[in-house]
Amino acid sequence: MQDEESIVRAAQKGDSDAFSMLYEGHFDKVYRYMSLRVGDRAEAEDMTQQVFVKAFEALPAFKWRGAPFASWLFRIAHNQVVDRQRRRGKQVTTSLEEVTAVSGDDPEGMVETRMSVEQVVAATRRLTPAQREVIGLRFGAEMSTSEVARVMGKSEGAVKALQHSAVVALRKVLMRDDDG
Repeated sequence: MQDEESIVRAAQKGDSDAFSMLYEGHFDKVYRYMSLRVGDRAEAEDMTQQVFVKAFEALPAFKWRGAPFASWLFRIAHNQVVDRQRRRGKQVTTSLEEVTAVSGDDPEGMVETRMSVEQVVAATRRLTPAQREVIGLRFGAEMSTSEVARVMGKSEGAVKALQHSAVVALRKVLMRDDDG
């Protein structure tokens, strides 16, 4: 974390290489999170870029409080998703269509992966918004429980409980779908 802190401080002083390092280090996770949350590849790319534009603009005001830089970045991403929901006035749809990369050398594996991804996407639509959020952050953005707690403004225990209920709900939905 000390390394990241020095990179953030350099970026705050206008070091474009330092900001590029932050961008490169976090882009994929932010994009996966956005993809899980918005369901459209092009829109996820646009929103991810917007997260970094907002981060760049707000970086001078960023105060290091010992939490990873990613927590602050994902708070911006979360707010982007919430703003999108407000503008659209409807629930977020979720798609993993473009999130997983599968080798073109294995068409059968690609079809199986796409089918299972589509099943999970359909199942996540049946979760509550908070459950979708925790799943997106924990598994899409690969954040730790403590990082998710900071982003969501909840205790670690609440995040663990929410994650557990989301996984149980997903499992039930997927088992029902397999039986049908």
